[in-house]
Amino acid sequence: MSQPSSGDWSDPYHPQPGSGSVHEQPTQMGYPTADPYQPAGSAEQQQSFGSPPPGYNPPPGYSPPPGYSPPPGYSPPPGQPYATAPAPYQPRSTNGMAIASLVCSLAGLMVCLSAPVGAILGHIARKQIRERGEEGDGMALAGIVIGWILTGLCGLGVAGYITVIAIAISQEGSL
Repeated sequence: MSQPSSGDWSDPYHPQPGSGSVHEQPTQMGYPTADPYQPAGSAEQQQSFGSPPPGYNPPPGYSPPPGYSPPPGYSPPPGQPYATAPAPYQPRSTNGMAIASLVCSLAGLMVCLSAPVGAILGHIARKQIRERGEEGDGMALAGIVIGWILTGLCGLGVAGYITVIAIAISQEGSL
């Protein structure tokens, strides 16, 4: 198709040079340098958004943290094997008898009868911990040690009290 010769009609999508269209890019001579509808620059200058500039490489030794693998559908970087995610941590439960052993042994400071109970509970708790793989071995051991020490001290205290009474009775009869 040709344009009408009267010159009063022009195609707005393909302006004529020198028509004063806003799409023109004038130069020193007044003529457009390139087609305004084509991207400017060479193919090397046109990069996709987010890609690094030419010649850019990541710093040496850069790798993902250990235990992480690429998202599904992606392969690992060259030279790196697939890594599997570690199993989530599940804390082990603490043996209730170990807690009771420590509490009873410490209560033996006030009531001497609970100290041997705490020591015996500690022995039972350590056996259960070995069988079940639970936490609390340190508490059970502390309950055993504290319980038997307090039981021994209470036993010495009772023996000393009985000795004092026996001495007092024997001296009363000699007066």
